[in-house]
Amino acid sequence: MLSNLRIFAVNHKKIPSLHIINMYCSRIRASLKTIKPHIPLGKNYSSLPGLIGNDIKSLHSIINPPIAKIRNIGIMAHIDAGKTTTTERILYYSGYTRSLGDVDDGDTVTDFMAQERERGITIQSAAVTFDWKGYRVNLIDTPGHVDFTLEVERCLRVLDGAVAVFDASAGVEAQTLTVWRQADKHKIPRICFLNKMDKTGASFNYAVESIKEKLKAKPLLLQLPIGEAKTFKGVVDVVSKEKLLWNPNSDDGKDFERKLLLEMSDPKLLKETTEARNALIEQVADLDDEFADLVLGEFSENFDLLPTEKLQTAIRRVTLAQTAVPVLCGSALKNKGVQPLLDAVIMYLPSPEECNHEFLQWYKGDLCALAFKVLHDKQRGPLVFMRIYSGTIKPQLAIHNINGNCTERISRLLLPFADQHVEIPSLSAGNIALTVGLKHTVLCGMGELHIEIIHDRIKREYGLETYLGPLQVAYRETILNSVRATDTLDRTLGDKRHLVTVELEAKPVETLSVMPVIEYAESVSEDILKGSQEAIENGIHSACLQGPLLGSPIQDVAFTLHSLIIHPGTSSTMISACVSRCVQKALKKADKQVLEPLMTLEVTVPRDYLSPVLADLAQRRGNIQEIQSRQDNRVVIGFVPLAEIMGYSTVLRTLTSGSATFALELSNYQAMNPQDQSTLLNWRSGLT
Repeated sequence: MLSNLRIFAVNHKKIPSLHIINMYCSRIRASLKTIKPHIPLGKNYSSLPGLIGNDIKSLHSIINPPIAKIRNIGIMAHIDAGKTTTTERILYYSGYTRSLGDVDDGDTVTDFMAQERERGITIQSAAVTFDWKGYRVNLIDTPGHVDFTLEVERCLRVLDGAVAVFDASAGVEAQTLTVWRQADKHKIPRICFLNKMDKTGASFNYAVESIKEKLKAKPLLLQLPIGEAKTFKGVVDVVSKEKLLWNPNSDDGKDFERKLLLEMSDPKLLKETTEARNALIEQVADLDDEFADLVLGEFSENFDLLPTEKLQTAIRRVTLAQTAVPVLCGSALKNKGVQPLLDAVIMYLPSPEECNHEFLQWYKGDLCALAFKVLHDKQRGPLVFMRIYSGTIKPQLAIHNINGNCTERISRLLLPFADQHVEIPSLSAGNIALTVGLKHTVLCGMGELHIEIIHDRIKREYGLETYLGPLQVAYRETILNSVRATDTLDRTLGDKRHLVTVELEAKPVETLSVMPVIEYAESVSEDILKGSQEAIENGIHSACLQGPLLGSPIQDVAFTLHSLIIHPGTSSTMISACVSRCVQKALKKADKQVLEPLMTLEVTVPRDYLSPVLADLAQRRGNIQEIQSRQDNRVVIGFVPLAEIMGYSTVLRTLTSGSATFALELSNYQAMNPQDQSTLLNWRSGLT
């Protein structure tokens, strides 16, 4: 379930009046200290750090770590790139689960909802807390399906870093672009993990090139794969010139070893790694002046002498500055490459103290937290996810809700572990927690699948039978010609007469304008506008909320006020009402046009099924722009009206035996042709 944003703040001694903070403010990165986290890179990982025997770790052991040792990260990707499988391996290797969960088996920790396990997809973001080599990691596994983009948006806002997971056989896909843009918006440093290196058609070079071309990012190759597809067996650490090989007899991937590359045993691999390391050093030097001075001064003659720690520190700086992205690879399903990914998370992604937030100047150490998600638990009631930016939060603490302008009290404080929660006595800045006892507004969802999931949850979790009507397309309306209209409002309320006469012109504008363009003719005196301009514009805006054809919002229209006569004592409400009525009269007189949402569609389909997919899109008024080749698949890119794509996922599964995927994104609004518009209007009026 989705919630409105909530910002909480409190003074432990008293509850003061607090300024409302805009949590959409841009993040300003603090000057980054050249500190390299001390991460012991052992040679044998057969036993986990801090794990005694087969005991599973206690979450109580990591309640309040130092803020420098906290990492708030999200895992984001296109649907079916392996986000949830990667998360499952992370939990297993960090010692918080006894067995490896599998999406296909429906037994994963983070996909705990019945609907997620049935469909094999992540529907809502799930928070997981664990530690790795002395570092606390708050990890959020986000959905990849386009209908749950809002889940990703709300979670990225509270994260300090992210891991972008890619299918190595597909590279950058449609939803990858969407989540990458979302991360750009919130200025979040990223690491790229090329997953599924064992999959048929996997190509490390292809995936890296797609990152360059489609994401316009600069990839830093920190690893190279040893083999691809069926021959994939490990990775090479380019920074340390070591190879990491997993024990083929180990069925859970815990047992692997690092070996230094030697000329005698691996001449070809050593040559490739040395070239890759030299290229990496040059690339980082181009992006970081401090590192460039070091390289040119001490190590210009021989890059091999450059210490690993110096290179890692420089990579961290450029990652936090978001001028480049580290790239690693592996196969989460085959249990290869996940432990080095965890090392990279704590090595290269920022701690909360390395992220500067302007709004914190108002709090001076008092509690400041953002409630970014609400879940409903049958036993506990509403559970509110909170990111703590400053201060400490405790149960029974009185908290001021800025959005609601009220004081609330937290009854319990929990540490999130997917659908399992551990009660804790307090939590300090930099952490993510669950609170019980706060009240929040519950909102609806977006997208066809999202609505279907909510409908199913209402039935299962609350036992309510609800009727889900056909989904309504969000049409818009506009006009095709200029028209003038005049209206007079004459009304007496009590002993006061309200009299207004308005003359205005409505005309179409060529440039896209969601809000009405408002202009004033020279004949309208400035004296009249001084006292009534706000009322005039309120009237125009309210009239444009509902068009004359479908009751949809009006766009791409300009209004010019030519005359306004106001009787003394007339209220601003009456002025707004008269202007609004005049606008509606003008819109009804004009030639009207329905605008429908046009979606950018990307379908990835095996080439054997391409023909039926294209034929189906032609029947849906689709406009194909290009067809790309991606190994054995074809990627169809085009435009299709949203009204024609309802139920498309089911049809596509049937046409392709479940082998195709698709992604949608709003492109723009386009005019319907007269025949389709007439059919729509008749259907809406009940004539067809």
